[in-house]
Amino acid sequence: MNKAKELDTPLQSLGQARRAQLLKFWHRFKRNKLGLLGLGISITLVLLAIFAPLLATHDPYEPALYERLTAPGAEFWLGSDELGRDIYTRILYGTRLTLFIVLLVILTSAPIGLLIGASSGFFGGWVDKVLMRITDIFLSIPKLMLALAFVAALGPGIVNAAIAITLTAWPPYARLARAETLAIRKSDYISAIRLAGASRFRIIFRHIVPMCMSSVIVRMTFDMAGIILIAAGLGFIGLGAQPPLPEWGAMISVGRKFIFDQWWVAAMPGIAIFVVSLGFNLLGDALRDLLDPHLRNR
Repeated sequence: MNKAKELDTPLQSLGQARRAQLLKFWHRFKRNKLGLLGLGISITLVLLAIFAPLLATHDPYEPALYERLTAPGAEFWLGSDELGRDIYTRILYGTRLTLFIVLLVILTSAPIGLLIGASSGFFGGWVDKVLMRITDIFLSIPKLMLALAFVAALGPGIVNAAIAITLTAWPPYARLARAETLAIRKSDYISAIRLAGASRFRIIFRHIVPMCMSSVIVRMTFDMAGIILIAAGLGFIGLGAQPPLPEWGAMISVGRKFIFDQWWVAAMPGIAIFVVSLGFNLLGDALRDLLDPHLRNR
């Protein structure tokens, strides 16, 4: 019993310390009003995606030609499109596609870039040269052009678009992780772990990668806005999500034909892209101010 109590005490102390750190972080985060706005927009996006069937007023796919191009009003809050479908409902369901693309790209590109950058910085030598030259090749080509090339090879579709964006999104994470690794690989902390007999891979995965996470989280938040814009660009030219899926870029592409008379067809999904991108950027700015040690001490 005494041994169990002795083990419980350090675990309880560790849990209390973590809760205190999270509470302190939240109090500092609350001071940034724009950061709270960005967090609110991001949470709203998630809630809209979850509860889209409950919040929708119409079927997002069923056409009603007798109500096509109806102006915003009581029946269609944001107007209807060229097939009479409710734009509000389609934007609502479009949040699911947006979150799917963002999460798929972030959850694949960040680990790939983190692993490549940490390995490059830790091993150095020819490993560093080879990995960084490959990274430089990807960085030298504009993201949208590279994504277009990959989608053209893979074929149009939402999954292929997400894969193409992933293949263009990992290099910044690799550069960031390499810089962080170079800064800490010669530290006394890492040297002590080496003397204790830890393998190289254990050092990378258990000690170096966690040290890079704060910078990677900030980068991920900023990249979310860019991912949305690239996905919308691919949808706009017909290489992203295919009809009748309510993807925001594809909705703008259809609405451009009516931009002068029925402006709401293109304007409403465009506003949705603007608001969501703004929210992720504001959230990223706030997290950078809190997690960056150079800015944190100002």
